[in-house]
Amino acid sequence: MNRTRIAALAAPLAAGALALSMAAPAQADDGVDSFVSTLGSSGLGDIDPATAAQVGQSVCPMLAEPGQQAADAAAHVADTLGQPLGPATMFTGLAIQAFCPGAVAALANGNSPLPFGLPGF
Repeated sequence: MNRTRIAALAAPLAAGALALSMAAPAQADDGVDSFVSTLGSSGLGDIDPATAAQVGQSVCPMLAEPGQQAADAAAHVADTLGQPLGPATMFTGLAIQAFCPGAVAALANGNSPLPFGLPGF
């Protein structure tokens, strides 16, 4: 009786493991690839792509925190990447364009969804 129970429990686990082993390989994120490419063409190509993606994707959640401004995010980016504030500000703007589509759409409609503290926003 115990063997039957074990077999009954093991079958779904084995099927799940088989399904995972046959899954398609992970695809690159087009948004990240585009962001990294844009960094390169903007003169910020010396940043490790994985680090750039991680830091870039952290900008929007950071801006969603109460009291945060884009200037605060740019200062955080500067510290994290070891970049001067000017390039970090450019990086932050590009990250907002790449990873905060709602914010970009609101700006295009004349609304400011975030308390931007950068010139031009």
